[in-house]
Amino acid sequence: MIKGGPKKDLQGKQVQSILISQPKPETEKSPYFDLAKKFNVKLDFFPFIRVEGLPAKEFRKQKIDILNYTAVIFTSRNAVDHFFRICEEMKVKVSQDCKYFCITEAVALYLQKFILYRKRKVFYGADGSTKGVLEVMNKHKDNEKFLFPSADSQKKDIEEWLKTNKCEYATATLYRTVSNDVKELLATNKYDMIVFFSPYGVKSLFENVPGFEQNGTKIGAFGPTTSAAVEEAGLRLDVKAPAPQAPSMVAALEQFLATSNKK
Repeated sequence: MIKGGPKKDLQGKQVQSILISQPKPETEKSPYFDLAKKFNVKLDFFPFIRVEGLPAKEFRKQKIDILNYTAVIFTSRNAVDHFFRICEEMKVKVSQDCKYFCITEAVALYLQKFILYRKRKVFYGADGSTKGVLEVMNKHKDNEKFLFPSADSQKKDIEEWLKTNKCEYATATLYRTVSNDVKELLATNKYDMIVFFSPYGVKSLFENVPGFEQNGTKIGAFGPTTSAAVEEAGLRLDVKAPAPQAPSMVAALEQFLATSNKK
């Protein structure tokens, strides 16, 4: 996996070990463990990135008054967590009339940790894509002032849409994404496949191993932005999710292993 040694065409090799670049599931009932047993593959879990919240003192430097905005855009659970964390630290009580636009239903439902869901105006895209939530926002854009909580290196497509449609908005940086140290893990384990779940994970790979060469290592990616990051990094993408017949990464891996590991 790491630069140095002759290149070999190992694309036909069976997959026996997979590195999932996320924390290990807390429950043994995770479908990942069923997958490992079914195909007799070794699964290791290790997050390539971690999220660090900006303290309220640093957020204040952005000079954003949260109460000036009538709608909040959430693209992840991290954004939800850190938005309400900042509100709590700054003793800001968000109006019950505030609208929430979420990229997926899962993110929308996650709001229940912080608000009385049934009494609030919560919207989400039908297909989990950026395009889907923008279509919903388009119906409200003339009457709302949008706040877009994000990471320090947030993908800018939503912000570009807000600019193009002349919406009143502010982008609030609430957290940053930091690479974890995975050098030793990759040096001591020769994984047949690495699975990524965000563009930041792909970036972390090359920050840890600048001379990384794919050779026969299979690469999996969840989400269109992650898939794009894999390909932009010059890597071959072998497993892509979600897909029509594979809505989850587990389903995509199962389909791939059923074919590639067939004797």
